[in-house]
Amino acid sequence: MPSPDDLSARLIPFLAERGLTVAAAESLTGGELTAELTRVGGASAVVLGGVVVYATELKHTIVGVDADLLAAEGPVHPEVARQLASGVRDALAVSGRAADIGLATTGVAGPDQQGGRPVGTVFVGISTPAGTRAVELALSGTRAEIRRQVVERVLAELAAEVGLDRA
Repeated sequence: MPSPDDLSARLIPFLAERGLTVAAAESLTGGELTAELTRVGGASAVVLGGVVVYATELKHTIVGVDADLLAAEGPVHPEVARQLASGVRDALAVSGRAADIGLATTGVAGPDQQGGRPVGTVFVGISTPAGTRAVELALSGTRAEIRRQVVERVLAELAAEVGLDRA
């Protein structure tokens, strides 16, 4: 897998050439994903914004994740990732236009388990007009290593979603 720096540097111009926009809803990555995307020059043409919805309630109030789902399953769940990804597309709409791609991260980076989910349990959400999906990850390492691995995986999933891996 290419380094996140290399992948971001390839993704931003690729998305810009196609007129695609991205919005991110981040929990366990705490803004690291949006920071990585906006590190690249030209990101303002692509990245509409990012929200850190670390508190479970904010996943509902800001991005629109179903409150009953959060109450029943907690924040670390594949459907939460899907709803974060689809919800952030609309939540960060610009001039009435939703983002083309919504990205989301939710999971347990440690040091302790959360809601019965072990450290390293992560769900990444990706939403486009064609559909929304969640990718389950089982990661290991320190808190910082897990968070970095999640950013790397989201970038790889985004690249695959838009066909950069085939370009």
